[in-house]
Amino acid sequence: MKLTQALFGITLAGALALVGQAQSAQAFNLKLTKGADSPTGITTQGAYSEFAGLSTVTTVDFNSGKVPTTGFAKYSFQANNNVSSVKYDKWGPAGANGQVNQSKHLDVNAGNNVTITLDSKARYFGINWGAMSPGNTFSFYNGNTLIKSYSTETVAPLALLHAQQHGGEGNGYAHFSASEKSEMFDRIVISQVGQGGFESDNHSFSVQAVPEPGIMLGLAAIGGSVWAKRKRR
Repeated sequence: MKLTQALFGITLAGALALVGQAQSAQAFNLKLTKGADSPTGITTQGAYSEFAGLSTVTTVDFNSGKVPTTGFAKYSFQANNNVSSVKYDKWGPAGANGQVNQSKHLDVNAGNNVTITLDSKARYFGINWGAMSPGNTFSFYNGNTLIKSYSTETVAPLALLHAQQHGGEGNGYAHFSASEKSEMFDRIVISQVGQGGFESDNHSFSVQAVPEPGIMLGLAAIGGSVWAKRKRR
């Protein structure tokens, strides 16, 4: 499935409309934005969460070439997995404004998965997702209880960016959030169902709620983002 590129100019009114047209009334939600440049200003390492500069947000960027096995988020590959890894190639997710990603990213290949185990329950998970291919799948768990699953097909109707960089396969920054305590999660499984690959970068986590990303984009469109305002303070 090829995901169509869309123009991304959102005014504050448009952002508020986006919030009003949320995909569902469920407490566990997905929003897709273009993301932001690195909090340090680097533009060649893929898109980051708009919230990556907040003290309450933990970000994993994979620039070391390895998945973290200590800290708040611990990553483990599927047993006997010889094809999924952290690497650099042309399929790395694009930057917030379509910049080519020149850093390493997480790659999960056909029929494989990586599990992210969290030290405590989180309300928010963000991920630079692209190139989006059929079979890319996220599953969120509280212990052994599945809370919610999403796939490429779930987000296909949404506005996807920079598709031209990866032959029509979209790129974007996905924000997953639970607004109810009962839907907080402590484990995430990233899978590639069927053939193809699942490329991602710059994962962000928070145990607290974060601002609505649609509203943040609207603020940025009229002169400043919530993150930038907090940084100035």
